Amino acid sequence: MGRLGSADVFLFEGFHFDRGSGDLFRLDQAGIAAPVAIGSRALSLLRLLVERPGELISKDAIMESVWPGTVVEEGNLTVQISTLRRILDQNREQGSCIQTVSGRGYRFVAAVTRVEHAVLPASALSPGNGSDGPIARNEQAQGPGVQGQIGSAAPAPTPRRRHRRWGGITATVISALVAPVNWRSLWSGASRPAPRLSIVVLPFTNLTDDREQQYFADGITDDLTTDLSRLAHMFVISRNTAFTYLNKRFDAKQIGRELGVRYVLQGSVRRSGNQVRVNAQLIDAETDAHLWAERFDRDTGELFVLQNEITARIAVALDIEVTGAEAARRREHPDALDYVLRGRAAWNKGSTRDNYAQAIGLFERALALDPRSLDAQSWLASALATRVNGGLADSADADIARAEGLVGQVLAASPHSPVGRWAKGQVLRAQGRCEEAIPEFETVIALNRNSVGAYANLGWCKFVVTGSIGELISLQEQAIRLSRYDPFIGYWYGRMGLAHLLESRNDEAIIWFEKAASSNPGLWDTHSGLASAYALKGDLDRAAAELAEAKRLRGDGRYSSIARLKATGVLGLRGDSMVPKIRALFETTYFAGLRKAGMPEE
Repeated sequence: MGRLGSADVFLFEGFHFDRGSGDLFRLDQAGIAAPVAIGSRALSLLRLLVERPGELISKDAIMESVWPGTVVEEGNLTVQISTLRRILDQNREQGSCIQTVSGRGYRFVAAVTRVEHAVLPASALSPGNGSDGPIARNEQAQGPGVQGQIGSAAPAPTPRRRHRRWGGITATVISALVAPVNWRSLWSGASRPAPRLSIVVLPFTNLTDDREQQYFADGITDDLTTDLSRLAHMFVISRNTAFTYLNKRFDAKQIGRELGVRYVLQGSVRRSGNQVRVNAQLIDAETDAHLWAERFDRDTGELFVLQNEITARIAVALDIEVTGAEAARRREHPDALDYVLRGRAAWNKGSTRDNYAQAIGLFERALALDPRSLDAQSWLASALATRVNGGLADSADADIARAEGLVGQVLAASPHSPVGRWAKGQVLRAQGRCEEAIPEFETVIALNRNSVGAYANLGWCKFVVTGSIGELISLQEQAIRLSRYDPFIGYWYGRMGLAHLLESRNDEAIIWFEKAASSNPGLWDTHSGLASAYALKGDLDRAAAELAEAKRLRGDGRYSSIARLKATGVLGLRGDSMVPKIRALFETTYFAGLRKAGMPEE
């Protein structure tokens, strides 16, 4: 027999939730209990809701219960509600388990049955969910017993699968429910594949004797764990389990087997005088191969600010690296998520017609496999709208219409989807509605502080709407700082070049435009900006060469005359859409330079 379960076990919608231990399981038709990965905040929220089913719980009461003694923005609550809905509503045909009462709070509307003293035979446990889904970690219930087993030479038992039919209401069914269990020992040596996008952030090693640096190293570990858990489909082992590996020697393969993850992130912190060096390495737990490494050298300054910047940069880089690594894993029968990951990897190769076509085709295949996939809808809409904004669409109106329809479906089902909100912002930009796009990008940043594209496009939209060159520069700088090797960094460099050009800082403009051209040689607007800047400096031969390159790349006569360029737009801006002060600056700098470079008026 298994252990005695908590007296506070709740059954609802095919789920088993043990309030005492913090375990959540999904029960399949065979009676196999699959653990569900869920963060501590979402778990606290679920506990409150199932304890009071059918009761309207105010937002203030929820915030006080889930974030006791802490002042947090309401957006944190909507993120956790969205997380629970994504888990609990997966197979629900009508509505959500969690009802929103506008302006007041939330109500748990699913039927809840409370079970006293449920006992489970240990042999009925399943170490996974039968697919590649998340694996729960019973962090709080493991206790010191788990730590005592780490590195033990004795092999952990492999659980047997006992098939029981789910559907009865007798004690026989209740006995098939799962009790708290040491999941690490169950997973050790298991052959089941680890979930896609699964990772553990090992405690960063402090390589100095400075106690303050230990806090800094631990803070990086904590922040990375939190930031990575915000990424869609990213399953992150909790810091409690990760810290059981502190000061212990293990190879990545062993950790991957014990924790059931595909990727291991490890790092170190060293301080020398006023310099702090942070090293980070991403390792494939299946092959022990190093996939990515980065070193960060900074002045100590304010350690908290430095910690935030470093963790954000690592999180952004890992999102790209892990997505690419997963996309490269070929599966015999790929599902919708596989095609979404492959599409994202294709998109991350850079902004070209071919890359967009490949990414959009893969997102379409994902949608064909699962027409209700919010991921496929969101990423497809994003790619279509971004292709239009980059001037790479063969049929801009068709792309915008398709993207707008997809975004409507996504946000109707998941109003707080970061990718859905990002896609809406891109659609609004493509429609020339930058003022309406601003709150969308601000919402994306509230949901995911590391959304570099949201920072960059927020800066562009504020520039378009208000003419603020300062905000354009500062937000591009923030995106560049967080993602130095971003596939879209060429656009951000180009915007920096334009900002300096408009303020007659031609030398600085050339530096940024040259960076943009080096990052992505196919950006025609970059070469037109270089033509203008070089001409204003008096280098007319170089200016003429850059103008010729812009004409060649564009290929449609846009750069044949000043009048044609004003009518078709510069970087998505037409003269009639510019605020007056920006229109005046374009005349005295950008267009003046192109005239000197040889562009005729008509």
